[in-house]
Amino acid sequence: MRDHHPMPFGAELTPDGCRFRLWAPDVPTVTLCIEGPGPGREFPLTPDDQGWVDVVADGVVAGTRYRWRLPDGLMVPDPASRFQPDDVHGASEVIDPLAFRWTDGDWEGRPWEETVLYELHIGTFTPEGTFRAAIDRLDHLVELGVTAVELMPVADFPGRWNWGYDGVHLFAPDARYGRPDDLKALVDACHARGLQVFLDVVYNHFGPEGNYIYPLAGRHFFDSTKHTPWGAGIAFDAPHGKWVTDFFVHNALHWVDEYHFDGLRLDAVHAIEDSRDLDVLDRIAEAVHSREGHDMRRIHLVLENDLNSARRLKRDGRLPTHYVAQWNDDAHHALHCLVTGEGGGYYRDYAADPAAYLMRILAEGFAYQGEPSPHRGGEARGEPSGHLPPTAFVNFLQNHDQIGNRAMGDRIDSIARPEAVMAAESIVLLAPAIPLLFQGEEWGSRRPFLFFCDFGEDLHEAVRNGRRAEFESFPEFRDPAAREKIPDPMAESTFEASRLDWGELENPFHADRLAFTKALLSVRRQEIVPRLAAIDGGKARAELIADGVLAARWPLDDGTRLSLLANLSERAVDNIVPLQGRAIWTTNTAGGPSGALNPWAVIWAIEHAQ
Repeated sequence: MRDHHPMPFGAELTPDGCRFRLWAPDVPTVTLCIEGPGPGREFPLTPDDQGWVDVVADGVVAGTRYRWRLPDGLMVPDPASRFQPDDVHGASEVIDPLAFRWTDGDWEGRPWEETVLYELHIGTFTPEGTFRAAIDRLDHLVELGVTAVELMPVADFPGRWNWGYDGVHLFAPDARYGRPDDLKALVDACHARGLQVFLDVVYNHFGPEGNYIYPLAGRHFFDSTKHTPWGAGIAFDAPHGKWVTDFFVHNALHWVDEYHFDGLRLDAVHAIEDSRDLDVLDRIAEAVHSREGHDMRRIHLVLENDLNSARRLKRDGRLPTHYVAQWNDDAHHALHCLVTGEGGGYYRDYAADPAAYLMRILAEGFAYQGEPSPHRGGEARGEPSGHLPPTAFVNFLQNHDQIGNRAMGDRIDSIARPEAVMAAESIVLLAPAIPLLFQGEEWGSRRPFLFFCDFGEDLHEAVRNGRRAEFESFPEFRDPAAREKIPDPMAESTFEASRLDWGELENPFHADRLAFTKALLSVRRQEIVPRLAAIDGGKARAELIADGVLAARWPLDDGTRLSLLANLSERAVDNIVPLQGRAIWTTNTAGGPSGALNPWAVIWAIEHAQ
């Protein structure tokens, strides 16, 4: 089977050669420069009244390099390039999407309820840091019990290493990781093993280097009155918003159809401003879910949204209309405060009573549902979410942000007691919300995951200083000398320190933790997943029954309920009424005083409803 998404811009092979189409409303003329292999050719073009140039060049085949020359002589790659073999400033390459032979013709995806996400960064997941090398580790993930791989962004970024959130060629997999067919081979190999594949995409900004949309269409594509942490916002609702929106709609369809991704995670959508009744997020979701002429695979769209906008997760009965779930930072922050005792920065919003916040999260989804956020200066945050099913939320104890946003890239196992971490994992992996693990978390890796990037020299000092300035308000970094110890994001050593160490598995501690995680996911597969479709929103109940001790219950259709009892504190607690029914999991319950609930004890059971 072969597949591709025909795009209305960029380079599209035709029976006669190749059609090149570019939006360049900010320049009076533009010249297509075909560089080879073979004789070079040039096509001077004048944009039409909408800013488009369009030409079919005969004899152009896959592998041809090309660029566009502006009136001032600047040579720019195609913003819709499918591949940049020489990085973001080099020539674009014509790609034949139909050259790859897929073997996943029978793959239909998996129901959302079966999803257990495993987030990974291609560049640090293996020693080689490539798409092909990741294939060799897929059997580990299958044996672990996860059902979905989630790739951090792979769109072409400047330099040799990057988290991926500085992409500037959104249709082109980064050449450091491999060619387009290598990424397709990874997706195909995942499907052969029953694994879904999700891709993290960034539609709220472009990186600071190599964004050649600016000289071509910057005045129409960006809006300087809309401010984001990364510069001017994207002009989705401006007069030319249709063309801007189409760029991102087709990007989503490109990854889903041409690369067979089973889902997308849209990064930081709270930074997108779009005042239209049908905004860009709605349009992307509708386009993905109404694809015509393509397979009927299950496609799942997930948001990261600091606004906690429950309306984005609306259901028609039990089925999502647009977005199936949101990453739930509230769950992470409450659990992190409980297991580490930290309360600075954004943890300030949860530190006063993290168990109470976790109680609300388990029962209703979001902790903040319109209440003022102290960290945000008292600004109201969130919308009521108790009507949503638990599967509308993705919960985690670690992810790339929550590790990498720490100055030293500390993982949770480096800053919290093992029994506390295991208690938190027992909640994340067995609660009805969809769980996510970050690479190496399954074996309790202590390898840091630091912030790293590789921009041009003109940005080095600004990036270094900006990274250190982020931590000036933290007590341990108020001294400038202490901030000097924060790893340099631009240094290769920072990137290498973040590479996953598979050799840790030879250590008995890590081997035991891996067995612990596998056992949890086995229980989830057998006991939790079959019951998830029967857990509706608005029916769960949670309560604090002692300081740090909480109970939660989710009613099921068959007259039973899924129940949790957890002591998330450092002390044993007496006189706790035990759960009734069949225990399906216990953590840290052995060897304690008779009649007491041990510190960090977690019990899950199937009870008869009362």
